[in-house]
Amino acid sequence: MTESRRGRPRDTDIDERVLRAATAMLLEHGYAGLSPNEVAERAGVAKTTLYRRWPTKDHLAIAVVARLQEDDEITDTGDIRRDLTGYMVKIAAALERMRSAGRPAGDHDASAGVVAELVAAGARHDDIGRLGREVFARRNALALALITRARERGELRPGLDPVVLLDQLAGALYYRVLITGAPVDRAYTERLVATALDGARN
Repeated sequence: MTESRRGRPRDTDIDERVLRAATAMLLEHGYAGLSPNEVAERAGVAKTTLYRRWPTKDHLAIAVVARLQEDDEITDTGDIRRDLTGYMVKIAAALERMRSAGRPAGDHDASAGVVAELVAAGARHDDIGRLGREVFARRNALALALITRARERGELRPGLDPVVLLDQLAGALYYRVLITGAPVDRAYTERLVATALDGARN
C-alpha cells in the first residue's frame, strides 16, 4: 500500500477490486503463485495502474495483509483472560491461514510460508517495513488499551507493563510459526494466555 499521489483522487474502487483479487490469489496459490499481472487481469485494471499503486509483488502482498487485519477487533467484556484469549486466537488463526496459503487441504508442512515471505519483504523494502510496523502498531494499540484497562480495574498487578505482556503473547505465536514450525491452534493459545496471566495477576 503506497502513499497516494497528488492530483486526481485515487479510485478506491480500483483498490478494492485489486486487493480482493490479490487476496484470493494469495490464499489459493501462496506467495510464489501471487502474480501482479494476473491480479490486474482478474481485477479488470491496467497493469500500469496496479504497478503505480503497488510497484512490486512484495508491496501487493503486504497490502493484502494490511487489508485483512483491518477487520481485527478486540472485545472488552471486563474479563481479561477471555478477551486476550479471543484476540490471540484471531492472531493465531491469521498466522495459520497465511502459513497454509497455497497448500493442499490437509498439508501440515511446518514451514512459515507467506509469514516468512512478508517478514523478508519488510527487510527488502524500507517502505514495506514501515507499513508493516504501522499496521501492527494500530492493532497492538487496541490490545495495549485492553490490558491497561484491566490493570486499572485491578485484574492485573499495578506495576504490570502492558507492552511486555503483549510481547510475551504475540511473540510466542510468531516464534512458533517462524522458528519452531509448531502449530498455533486454539488449545495452545489458551494455555499461552493462561500461563502469562498467572504471572501478571496480583
